Amino acid sequence: MKKIVKRSEIKRVVQDFKAQDKKIVFTNGCFDLIHIGHIRLLKMAKGEGDVLIVGINSDSSVKTIKPDRPIIPEDERAEVLSALEMVDYVVIFSEPEPTELIKEIRPHILVKGGDWKEDEVKGREFVDLVKIFPYVERWSTSSIITKCKKA
Repeated sequence: MKKIVKRSEIKRVVQDFKAQDKKIVFTNGCFDLIHIGHIRLLKMAKGEGDVLIVGINSDSSVKTIKPDRPIIPEDERAEVLSALEMVDYVVIFSEPEPTELIKEIRPHILVKGGDWKEDEVKGREFVDLVKIFPYVERWSTSSIITKCKKA
């Protein structure tokens, strides 16, 4: 099974799973430097349904929301995520926010990290349920980058 799918393919993938009454879970982010907070979020997200789709910001998209990033190119970030057993599909999106992608695929559940409040989650109007996973203290990509710069 090919886990990294093009934006143009993901809607068909989702439609096929919905036809089988599978529960679709979606989460998204830059996933620039994978850390324990990401792993815990992805495990929890997978536990919420049958199929976990991870949307990742393209390089150009990351640049618009995070200065001096990404560290890792989008194709390599996608490959790393696709290697994780809990991730079923990875799709790259080029907008700064995933709203249009979420609108296209209409997953059942949208999972975000605890640094988000439910009423701030982009795309929430296109899903049945939003789940917020508790924030993992001490772990963020930005804090890792800051530590590395200091070292």
